Amino acid sequence: MNCPGFTGERFVQRSGCDIKSALICMEGAFGFGGGPVADWCQQASIIIPVHPSMFVAASINVTTDVKTITAKTLFERLMHLVPRFDKTLQKFCQDIAERRNAELHSADLPFRAMRLDAWEARYWHAGDTILHQMGSSLEQWLGAADAKAPRQLLDEAANALVAAVKLRVEAARVQFDGLKKAERERLTAEAELREPQHQAGVFKNRYDEIWMKSCPACKCRAFMAGEQIGEDISEERDEHAIWEIVDREFVGEEFRCPTCDLTLMGNDEIDASGIGYIHEDRQEREMEYEPDYGND
Repeated sequence: MNCPGFTGERFVQRSGCDIKSALICMEGAFGFGGGPVADWCQQASIIIPVHPSMFVAASINVTTDVKTITAKTLFERLMHLVPRFDKTLQKFCQDIAERRNAELHSADLPFRAMRLDAWEARYWHAGDTILHQMGSSLEQWLGAADAKAPRQLLDEAANALVAAVKLRVEAARVQFDGLKKAERERLTAEAELREPQHQAGVFKNRYDEIWMKSCPACKCRAFMAGEQIGEDISEERDEHAIWEIVDREFVGEEFRCPTCDLTLMGNDEIDASGIGYIHEDRQEREMEYEPDYGND
């Protein structure tokens, strides 16, 4: 049975169900990163590395030798398919998958040394995020009764996150407001000179785009970085045009304020701060033409 190395009894204490139900619940929970999600991910993806699997993903049975994608590939694709599945969730899911594989294929017990409250809430959050994109939910996946405890835990974790982020923002605001007026004015003026294209070094990870935001703490110019999740090419152009208008959409994953050092990581922290994390812009770029086939 695919279940983590924390005991049925400990899960029972959290969920209020019997051991058998808990084990079933845990086995179903691991389906988040298993067959159903991988199957949905492959069907939603256009490019499949293994050639026969491309036909299978399109519901064309040409072979029984079908190669499934790895967990690492699955989580990478989910970042593009699920807007709220950010780098923070990707790393967490990859770590959990590696621990689970170590337990299944070796004598290691990697979960034993982990406190349940150190990872359980984020585990259910990852599952809830993926299931929501699939048009499902924890209640549908686990059954309403078994999902009650995880849902309550998610609500508690979400409330705790909001409270923690608000305290972080307030602390940064108090620290900035505590500076002398002349110092605040100098820092504000310096912030106005900063441009997004020069801020890559302040971010922990590399992203597709960086854009300006107002800091919720000090109100100075700050920056958000994130990944592109879509684009729309304008059809209103002359047939002889060499340039095209592209509307792009990004989702923010990391916020940094160089002035007061406020940092927010991931969609959830950014959302809890009240900052909008969806960014849209319009870009003019040279059109790409496919070469003629030479069969006319």
